[in-house]
Amino acid sequence: MEAFLISTGIVALAEIGDKTQLLAFVLAAKFRRPLPIVLGILVATLANHACAGALGAWITSMVSPEVMRWVLGVSFIGMAAWTLIPDKLDDEDTKLARFGVFGTTIVAFFLAEMGDKTQIATVALAAQYKSVFAVVAGTTLGMMIANVPAVILGDRIANKIPVRVVHGIAAAIFAVLGIATLLGAGERLGF
Repeated sequence: MEAFLISTGIVALAEIGDKTQLLAFVLAAKFRRPLPIVLGILVATLANHACAGALGAWITSMVSPEVMRWVLGVSFIGMAAWTLIPDKLDDEDTKLARFGVFGTTIVAFFLAEMGDKTQIATVALAAQYKSVFAVVAGTTLGMMIANVPAVILGDRIANKIPVRVVHGIAAAIFAVLGIATLLGAGERLGF
């Protein structure tokens, strides 16, 4: 349950102001059809984060626990710093309208998530908790918590969210996880 809850919270916070949330705003404004956009986000996120979770599990099987502890600790601290850097949306992420609303959302979100901080976090969390299902379910829920309101409420909430504060909280959580991992937290639990 811890893997699910931490994954949900971290991704929900990290996603505020992220380029995929900006993409959700753009798609909502362009197509004005929330249901296929929300379903497209869900499908793309499940596919992307399932691959990331599998990668995290594979990495765990390839390195020793001591090396994994250092890799994860440094990765979480790196994620803390990366979370503080604002994202920008590329024009190419929104030029896929020939696939329809649902298809455009799937392709755009899947591609926008490649190498994104939430995908990297999913790899690290899956490696940390050794529970791919709980992590993927949590990171997917976190993406939905951040992006569904962006699709449904759009411009009405875009300017009311204190993005810097939310990013600061997410960065602090990543930093605490990184430091705790480096200090050996969870060793007795098998992390």
